[in-house]
Amino acid sequence: MKAAGGSVDQKLEQLRARMRELGSVLVCFSGGLDSGLVLAVAVEQLGQRAAALTSTGPALASAELDEAVQFARSRGARHELRDAGEMKRAGYVANGPDRCFHCKSALYDTARAVAAELGLGAIANGTNVDDLGDYRPGLDAARGAGIASPLLEAGMTKADVREAAKALGLELWDKPSAACLASRLPYGTEVTSERLEQIAAFEADIRAAGVRRVRVRHHGAIARIEVDLADLERVSGPLREQILAAGRARGFTYVALDLGGYRVGSHNEMLDGKRLRTVT
Repeated sequence: MKAAGGSVDQKLEQLRARMRELGSVLVCFSGGLDSGLVLAVAVEQLGQRAAALTSTGPALASAELDEAVQFARSRGARHELRDAGEMKRAGYVANGPDRCFHCKSALYDTARAVAAELGLGAIANGTNVDDLGDYRPGLDAARGAGIASPLLEAGMTKADVREAAKALGLELWDKPSAACLASRLPYGTEVTSERLEQIAAFEADIRAAGVRRVRVRHHGAIARIEVDLADLERVSGPLREQILAAGRARGFTYVALDLGGYRVGSHNEMLDGKRLRTVT
């Protein structure tokens, strides 16, 4: 397995070494691929000196929470479920371009308390090298809180993470990226539990129709749907009536298909000078 800056095997060994070096760790586990790999390797190397923390606030879809619980259980990991309380932070609810900073600050404050309860020395996240190419204020929160980023330290890109997870037999190796539901709201639109639930429910409807990767961008009465380019024809053709009916049932007056397709961080396109990376 070859990758830029060394093989994936070599990077995986660096990741394992870093876990041993940490000694004990609480992994901030969203249920996604990146933090899932960190958690799996942490448990592999540290056993009960590793644990997972998943924030259960309304920005995490119930299906994602269920998958997180199942994955942690499958690895034999201690798993703490806590509401980090981001909805109590005015900066998060206001949903400015720095929303992610306030969200991650709430998460890391909670993580510090949980790590102290469990007697764990370090806190880790799932940031990888490719994340540095996006506009992500949450990275500033991690740096300020002294959070370890083992994937980043091992030089692992998203592609490396997928390959390593597949090699380890992790069931989420091919799981699509799943950013928090608040990222579906345009900056300046207040984050509410009702809007997040509306988005989550409509996305679940579309996935149930057979579309694996989807984002429902919330624009008031309008739902703007992003899907992989390969799915555009199906969504606008055979699935059109089903998806339209589902969107209206979820409270949207208009359901629009974004012809640009799914892309990482499309909510940042309104911000000048914010570079986006390709989908992986």
